[in-house]
Amino acid sequence: MRVCSLSSVKNRVVLGEPLPFSVRDSAHMLLLARGQVIADEAQLQALFRRGAVVEIDELAASMQQGGRSERPARRLARLSADWEQHTNDVRQALAMPAAQLAGSLHGATDLLLSLIDFSPEVALSQIVRQSDGGGPHYGVSHSIHAATACLAAARYLGWQPTDQRRAFQAALTMNISMLELQARLANQVSPLTAKQREAIHEHPQRSVEMLRAGGITDEDWLDAVLQHHELPDGSGYPRGVAAVGELAEMLRFADIYTARLSSRATRPAMSAAQAGRDLHQIAEASPLAGALIKSFGVFPPGSMVRLASGELGIVVRNGEKAHLPLVATLTNAAGEPRLKPMMRDSAREEHAVVALLSARAMPMRLTDEMVVELIGGELG
Repeated sequence: MRVCSLSSVKNRVVLGEPLPFSVRDSAHMLLLARGQVIADEAQLQALFRRGAVVEIDELAASMQQGGRSERPARRLARLSADWEQHTNDVRQALAMPAAQLAGSLHGATDLLLSLIDFSPEVALSQIVRQSDGGGPHYGVSHSIHAATACLAAARYLGWQPTDQRRAFQAALTMNISMLELQARLANQVSPLTAKQREAIHEHPQRSVEMLRAGGITDEDWLDAVLQHHELPDGSGYPRGVAAVGELAEMLRFADIYTARLSSRATRPAMSAAQAGRDLHQIAEASPLAGALIKSFGVFPPGSMVRLASGELGIVVRNGEKAHLPLVATLTNAAGEPRLKPMMRDSAREEHAVVALLSARAMPMRLTDEMVVELIGGELG
């Protein structure tokens, strides 16, 4: 039985209302069945102190069912909080001791996949709208972004569900041995030290060792992690081999592409269009790289744009062609904020995208909750 702590999903508990899942103690014995009620904050805190847990499969099922039955406004209101919470779940899972690592990784994967399935466009926007410098947990955020990108490309290519999940989990864990170093390097302006170079060179092998010790036995997963920095000319690391598996190649491309969408102390973030051009040159027309680029589009969800009409807005989804997205305009043609966004199809000449913008170019501040509502609102 795969479980997560009740405290990690507390945002899904409404005091005085029926529980959408069962609650168990630390030994997995049933405390409250689905449909029972946690009456007040005191009872909830008592359950936290007992180490209460929730079964992952039941939680994922409740989220999917909730997505179908909840009112759109309520569902969207919680989506941003769910992303933040499940990012914390991944952070905790990647730091688990060996005895708990495999179960925690599978549980965190189930939760993230349920969010991505609910709104793939919101998932892509999380990658496009990365915080400056990546924040103190850049290593974890980058792992989630690379995993999401791999999943998007795998689905674009029509891979089987088991292969999609393997790609997601391999990308999620490829840097498990150097997450803290990644966070430091994102804000480091000085050259790499000899010790840092050594840690970078060794991290694929060390990550595999950590995963094996943690109970991961999928050799395709492990091989991809080991090989994700190898290059076709044999100049990669850690072993300098030229022939690598398809999944390892996918991980390398996702790693490169999503890293370019994040700013560093030494450079600003790239646009998806520029990152796609760079990857295309690096990958030499690889179908895997092509699928990755196309799954995002030229203007992926979350991109800020100016239209030929003069309106400013945010891309909410790809259109029929990669360069013709659907846009929620936030201003009128004079640049004045709208009270209510207007949907525009950039396939129409008067609404064609003429420029990519930074978030700072908008005449209003967009919070994560606002972006999720704008993009996810298309679900309703």
